[in-house]
Amino acid sequence: MPLVEVKGLEKRYRVGEMEVPVLRGIDLEIEEGDFVALMGPSGCGKSTFMNILGCLDRPSDGTILLQGRDLGRLSDRDLARIRRDEIGFVFQRFHLIGRISNLMNVELPMTFKELPKEERRDRAKELLEAVGLGGRLGFSPTNLSGGERQRVAIARALANDPSVILADEPTGNLDQKSRREIIEIMKGLNREGRTIIMVTHDAETTESCSRVIWMRDGRIQEGAS
Repeated sequence: MPLVEVKGLEKRYRVGEMEVPVLRGIDLEIEEGDFVALMGPSGCGKSTFMNILGCLDRPSDGTILLQGRDLGRLSDRDLARIRRDEIGFVFQRFHLIGRISNLMNVELPMTFKELPKEERRDRAKELLEAVGLGGRLGFSPTNLSGGERQRVAIARALANDPSVILADEPTGNLDQKSRREIIEIMKGLNREGRTIIMVTHDAETTESCSRVIWMRDGRIQEGAS
């Protein structure tokens, strides 16, 4: 069974008296362990698709299955649990909390699972050390470079050991050196068996991906692999 199975997925938004179609019948399967790059021009539906997969929005029609569960039929509470336990988010703008330490930023997702404090602290340290920031545990994200902030964000995404990592332009705000470092980290996570779905406009980053899927006008383009 695919990790993600999408059938006839449609999403429409109402603007005044008009319905605006954004996703127009997407069919797609993503296997466990895939490293998928999702590409396409701005406005083609990539972010909408990622929001539905990330349990932040619901489809208008069609189905999207994560490990066999139809996300469109789950309650808000169940969707929140899936976001917490099974999906790791990495954003272009990091979305870290500047007034707390890097260690606390990584601990934060684990507090919602009510893990013991010592277990949270130990895991957060381990994850930050794994991304090369063992010497920056007590620093604030505001004292880090963009590349270092994205490493903290990756560590935070891994905190609850998710089934899939959704990365939305994770290298978009970084310089060339930092971009390569972040992609190397993502490649390493994929080699460990992590499933990664990454929105990107950077063709260079797709060289490490097992699949590149193109979107245009709310559809998967023919011939996408």
